Amino acid sequence: MSSAQNQKTAADDLLAFIEASPTPFHAVAEVIRRLEARGYRRLDETRSWDVKPGDRVYVERADSSIAAFRMGSVPPAEGGFRLVGAHTDSPNLRLKPRPAYTRAGVRQFGVEVYGGVLLHTWLDRDLGIAGRVLARGADGSVRSHLVRVDGPMLRVPSLAIHLNREVNKEGLKLNAQEHLAPMFALEDAGAFDLHAFLLETLRSDGVELDEGSILGVDLSLHDAQPPTRSGRNGEFLHAPRLDNLACCHAGLVALLDAPDDGRETVGIVLFDHEEVGSRSAQGAGGTLLEDCVTRLCLGDGPRRGDELQRAVAGSWLLSCDMAHALHPNYSDRHEPRHRPLLGGGPVLKTNANQSYATDGRGQALFAALCREADVPMQDFVTRTDLPCGGTIGPISAARIGMRTVDVGAPMLSMHSIREMCAARDIEAFIPVLTRFFGRAG
Repeated sequence: MSSAQNQKTAADDLLAFIEASPTPFHAVAEVIRRLEARGYRRLDETRSWDVKPGDRVYVERADSSIAAFRMGSVPPAEGGFRLVGAHTDSPNLRLKPRPAYTRAGVRQFGVEVYGGVLLHTWLDRDLGIAGRVLARGADGSVRSHLVRVDGPMLRVPSLAIHLNREVNKEGLKLNAQEHLAPMFALEDAGAFDLHAFLLETLRSDGVELDEGSILGVDLSLHDAQPPTRSGRNGEFLHAPRLDNLACCHAGLVALLDAPDDGRETVGIVLFDHEEVGSRSAQGAGGTLLEDCVTRLCLGDGPRRGDELQRAVAGSWLLSCDMAHALHPNYSDRHEPRHRPLLGGGPVLKTNANQSYATDGRGQALFAALCREADVPMQDFVTRTDLPCGGTIGPISAARIGMRTVDVGAPMLSMHSIREMCAARDIEAFIPVLTRFFGRAG
């Protein structure tokens, strides 16, 4: 297979992964589908774990975070972990608990802004609704069900230039409470009950629930337009949620492609809530990773008492999050000697104030991985007079004490409803992560 065919396959698979994942709940479900197709089995956090060398296992938490591991040929205390971390969430608009109301003859939904959204990009877009529904079944148990309406169902129209003559000179100023509520019907369209609508949607997907069975919902808006490619040779990818589903996908593909005869336990940990600070039970500030590595280290065999500490000391975590490519129309926003280019290869991210966890040892590791994979490496450092964004890297490193490196792939339009990257960078990033999973030391 030629390099161009490989690139197309990796890029198209990423777009299919994103299309299947309008919310973190859907992303985790898609990861589970792919893992189970390759022989991974679920571990229940409420039960004892029986895990042996070579086992393939995963742990899901709160429907929106997941950790998966392929156990090495020796215990983690001897072989250590090689882990790729990323996050399943992306900035978007989320429905309030009681969202429906009427104003100016139009039915609307009240929304909250989740994360650092580029608000103007959500205007004049065809929007759908997706998320999860918590409902009581006939046996009395409460179960989670995925729901998805691709639409176009909703729209947030912009204000005509005739009523805002200075917008192109002074910029668009949006009030999140007043200006972002999407419209979904005229006032005289008839009564609307959100739970009844969700029950009807679930029934069309083959899920039969009784009236009044819904107890809770977590719903988000998403772009109804499918991901696509552009450019003379299809070299650009346009999709929602590239930050950070592109890294979730890369880590998953690398894990599934990694050699299965190594001493090290390899895996991925994909957290929710990075875009709002990671402070949750299923976020990087929670205990998911710590709980998993602790239980995998202790196992059921004889113990010395220092298994976890020995394993962590011999382990690495690659914190993978998308990186800022040089924007040709705003080149002054980049540090002059650290300007990642679209199509230029994976990016090593460094910040002296520990917004990124990379240090000299991490630089050496990632540079060696790129060299061994015959892939070019780029560096990103933010301008000294601009604040630096954060990742799960420093949070996870502080939580568990594992050596951590912050890396990513270059992209544009970060936190827009539709983001952009180069297919070539997806093709380059995956083999570096695969190499990481197969590398000792």
